[in-house]
Amino acid sequence: MARVTPPAAEVAGAAEVGARVPGVVIGEASGEWTQAEIDEIEAELRSDIARIAAEIEMSEADLSDLMRNAGVGAGDDSADAGGKVLEREQELTLTQHLRLLLEQSRRALERLADGSYGVCEQCAQPIGKLRLQAFPRATLCVACKQKTERR
Repeated sequence: MARVTPPAAEVAGAAEVGARVPGVVIGEASGEWTQAEIDEIEAELRSDIARIAAEIEMSEADLSDLMRNAGVGAGDDSADAGGKVLEREQELTLTQHLRLLLEQSRRALERLADGSYGVCEQCAQPIGKLRLQAFPRATLCVACKQKTERR
């Protein structure tokens, strides 16, 4: 599949339905992207970034409280101590997951800006419009994602 690079006249009218958007790979089965669809994905990614950043802040504050209170309860039995450790570990895992999502969202915005959005990072084939609309952070086509999950 080739990158779509329409003439300047088409770029100027990219907001029209069915207009091609420069820098976004179009697959035969994917349909064509409109500027409105690209704008929608960009807005969704920006919204996700703001939401995830706020969640990270809250999660880090909770984690800080858990760490600060780690020594409290010296008379706790082993079940209480284990519960506190489990709670800390869960909060750490949640924070790490949120940081990963934040990085993926930022990377998707960068790919939109540099024109590589919609291209599989492994096979360089189009990812597919429906997949990107369902999961805008996708960097692999379905076939490559399935291969990586089997490993």
